[in-house]
Amino acid sequence: MVASVIPLAHMSGSDVALSIALGVGLAAAVGLRVFLPMLVMSVAAGSGHLALASGFAWLATPAALVMLSVATLLEILAYYLPGVDNLLDALATPAAIIAGTVVSAAVMTDLPPVVKWSTAVIAGGGAAGLTQGLTTLLRAKSTLATGGLGNPLLASVEAGGALLLSLLALAAPLLAAAVAALCCWAAARLARRLWRGKSPPPLAGSGR
Repeated sequence: MVASVIPLAHMSGSDVALSIALGVGLAAAVGLRVFLPMLVMSVAAGSGHLALASGFAWLATPAALVMLSVATLLEILAYYLPGVDNLLDALATPAAIIAGTVVSAAVMTDLPPVVKWSTAVIAGGGAAGLTQGLTTLLRAKSTLATGGLGNPLLASVEAGGALLLSLLALAAPLLAAAVAALCCWAAARLARRLWRGKSPPPLAGSGR
């Protein structure tokens, strides 16, 4: 019996790797700010510096550029409002996973749909979700430690990080993917540390 193989037409192994790395890097940036990386993609695609997969040409349209610009501005400003930033974290997690999947699929050109969407959901959505989870945990710790006074600084770091990571993904996809992997590792490590810190102490007089 001959196993069926899904052909990756028009792309070499290195092209596939760069395409996936680009998608993962942009998805990780989405975990920091949902709309800013999509705005960067829209500008890059509209200026001819980024090729989009079939079905995602709308990202390069003037209408998308205007809508993403407004959404980006509102999202950035909202994170500087006390109380609203924590509420946005709760809403942004599912939105980041969906957006991370979309931006990953948008830059994986010439891949078969089943390969593209499987990779986008697992790698792109996963990277966005973990990065968003990291920022949510950090904001919660900042709120408890500073009463929310340190949150604006964290918001500035997140917005700057989203912009830099998006630009890095376009310029050096493999390096951006490595940064994304580091963010995911930090998120998993911080979550495990917080989980251990919440575990109840052993009962007095209990056996070994």
